[in-house]
Amino acid sequence: MKVTDHIKKAKKPLFSLEIIPPKKGDSIKNLFDQIDPLMEFKPPFIDVTYHREEYVYKEHPGGLLEKKSIKKRPGTVGICAAIQNHYKVDAVPHIICGGFSKEETENALIDLNFLGIENVLALRGDSIKSEPNFTPEPDGNAYASDLVAQIADMNRGTYMDDELQNAIPTDFCIGVAGYPEKHFEAPNMNFDLKWLKKKVDLGAEYIVTQMFFDNNKYFEFVDSCRKMGITIPIIPGIKPVAIKKHLTILPKIFKIDLPEELEQQMEKCANDEAVRELGIEWGIHQCRELIAKGAPVIHFYSMGKSNAIHRIAKEFF
Repeated sequence: MKVTDHIKKAKKPLFSLEIIPPKKGDSIKNLFDQIDPLMEFKPPFIDVTYHREEYVYKEHPGGLLEKKSIKKRPGTVGICAAIQNHYKVDAVPHIICGGFSKEETENALIDLNFLGIENVLALRGDSIKSEPNFTPEPDGNAYASDLVAQIADMNRGTYMDDELQNAIPTDFCIGVAGYPEKHFEAPNMNFDLKWLKKKVDLGAEYIVTQMFFDNNKYFEFVDSCRKMGITIPIIPGIKPVAIKKHLTILPKIFKIDLPEELEQQMEKCANDEAVRELGIEWGIHQCRELIAKGAPVIHFYSMGKSNAIHRIAKEFF
C-alpha cells in the first residue's frame, strides 16, 4: 500500500522508522533483531537507506595505484524485499542520484516494481568523500527534482527508450526530503522551499523531514510550506540523542542545530547512559507535542539502534 494511503486510512498518528542496511558480511538476522521489538507498534512502512559506493586506492608493488570501488552497506533492494516478505510491511527504498546513470535508475525502479514495492524516497544523496561537492554521473540526475521527474515519467508509462510501444506505467508513491532548518547548500529558507515546491509539482506525494530537536522549527516549516502551496503530508523525523558526542556529530553531519536547553542538559550528563535517558525524555516531549498538533506520522531514525525508540514509542503507539 502507498504511504499516502496509509495516512489517509489512519485514525490516529502512525509509527514508522528508517533503518540502515547491515555492513557487508553481517547477517540480515542482526537487522531483524533490531526491527523485531519495534513491530509491536505496527509500523505501516519502513524506510531503507541506500549507501553509494566509495573509492579507495590500493598500492601495488612498484608504486602502481589501483582505484578500487567499495560498498560498505550493500543490499537495499534485497532488504526491502526481505522486509516485505518477513514482516508483511511496506518497504520504502531510498533512491539517490549519486552514482547512477538515468538508465541505471530506470532499471533499478523496474526491479522494485517487479518486487511489488510501491513507495520510494527520492533523494539527491551526498557527495562521496573524495569529492568536495556533489557530482552527478555524466548521464545521471543532478537534483532530486530530476529524479522525481524521471519516476513520475515512468508512472505515466514514459521510459527512456522512446521506441517502446504500450509500455506499462509504474505506480510508485514518491516521497521527498524536507529541511525544517533548510538544506545546508541553500542560501536561505525561501530558496529551499521553492525547490521543494518544484519537487511537489513534478510528482512528489509526501515529505519526510530531516531530524530536528526543536518542534517549533517543524511547525514553522509546515506553515511555510502551506503558504507556498505545498499541501501534501509532511512527516516529522525524530532521532533521540544517545551519546555525548552527538553534541558535535549531529550538527556536523546533518547540518542541524541542537536547542540551547538540550545542549546544556547534555553537558551536565555524567556519562552516555545519562545522555540516553535525556534523549528518551526529550523524544517523548517532542512526540507528545507533535501528535497533539496533528503530525500524521512520527518517523524515527534508528541508525541501527532500537532500545530508545522502543521506550519513546511505548508512550504513544
